[in-house]
Amino acid sequence: MSASAVAAPAAYRPRHPEQTPLYRLLDTHFEHYVRTHSERFEPRYGPLRHVVPRVVAQYLDCGRLTSGFARLRCPKCASEHLLAFSCQTRNFCPSCQAKRAALFAERVRNEIALPVPHRHVTFTIPKALRGLFERDRRLLGVLARSAYEALRRTYAAYFGRNDATPGVIASIQTFGSFANFHPHVHTTVTEGVVTPDGTFLPLLEPDLDSVGELFRRLVLAGLRKADRLSESFHDRLLSWSPSGFSAYGKQVAHTDEPGKLERLARYIARAPFALGKIHLLGKDRVRVDTPPDPKTAATHVEMDALEFIHRVTTQIPDARRHLIRYYGAYSHRSRGARRAQEEAHPTGTGAKKPPADVVEPAPTQSRHSRSRASWARLIRRIYEVDPLLCPRCRGPLEVLSVLVDPKVVDAILRHLHVTDQPTSLHARDPPAA
Repeated sequence: MSASAVAAPAAYRPRHPEQTPLYRLLDTHFEHYVRTHSERFEPRYGPLRHVVPRVVAQYLDCGRLTSGFARLRCPKCASEHLLAFSCQTRNFCPSCQAKRAALFAERVRNEIALPVPHRHVTFTIPKALRGLFERDRRLLGVLARSAYEALRRTYAAYFGRNDATPGVIASIQTFGSFANFHPHVHTTVTEGVVTPDGTFLPLLEPDLDSVGELFRRLVLAGLRKADRLSESFHDRLLSWSPSGFSAYGKQVAHTDEPGKLERLARYIARAPFALGKIHLLGKDRVRVDTPPDPKTAATHVEMDALEFIHRVTTQIPDARRHLIRYYGAYSHRSRGARRAQEEAHPTGTGAKKPPADVVEPAPTQSRHSRSRASWARLIRRIYEVDPLLCPRCRGPLEVLSVLVDPKVVDAILRHLHVTDQPTSLHARDPPAA
């Protein structure tokens, strides 16, 4: 076998979501969960959000031929294949979120991040406040803004100037190791600040203890302003020691580690749960594997099916609420201003040079030169397989048609004696080698 054949990407095999524990639990118990939600969960967690049934319905159609498919043909061996659609839900379907995370990480690396060191900083809050954010998801924005402001003010104090800002990408996550609601913020922040003229001023290491304390005060002030905390509870939270708030960040992606930066970006945009950690115990019991608990050394948690469904559907974001936010030197306005400045003063035509002890970021890509990653390329990046490669002869596949009309889809599947399983149609054997 030649070296090129060994290195070639494998052919894509359609997945079977209906065989996963998550799919089987939702397919079997979700309607019961909806009927019993008002009695069992609403008194503590609030009413069932309208977005939940819609997203679950989309997920149950994900990867299923009955919901529509693309018809593919291989010109080399004349075999035909049906490829089911993805649901494209946010922060719920593990497969679709993996594609989103890969696209986001690629965009961070190629279009957003400046060629400077970046630190991964995680911001957490005490358990006493988690229920407040679960009942009112709009407050999650307070966490992201407070994390940025804590970083910006700490950096500004270090450099003694307010006109220079760090570049911050903030990802709001709401899940913990036990699939529980655990709101926190992951940030990717530049190890320094960018001045208005585009010069980067490096910072050796931020004082994260000061950042965490400032984050606590900003969050509590934001909750007071939103009239979500009483004055007495606000003062009591300020007096707690330890506070339950934290800013932790030891991982740094240096300038010569673009792959590490991309991995960190993919991590902060990952799905709330991994399918491999979910196990069915009978018809209505679930076990979720977790990292060892520092207090009890427990490595898993068990619950009934309805409790599990409540936990995972709690991670579904509200419609039109962004979980990824850009601040400072990475805000949309700042990036647009840099692009305009670079177009007006291209490199080598008199652009201001930085002092010897600072680093000048390279120009970002222009809006017109940015390429949008295709679905096929994302699959190759995530799974190292090619969805447009024939499983039989490894020749390139062509898209013949896209079918979504329920009557047409049903007629074709009936003709092929297919219910809802992925299938492959072979017109004839591939030619002999």
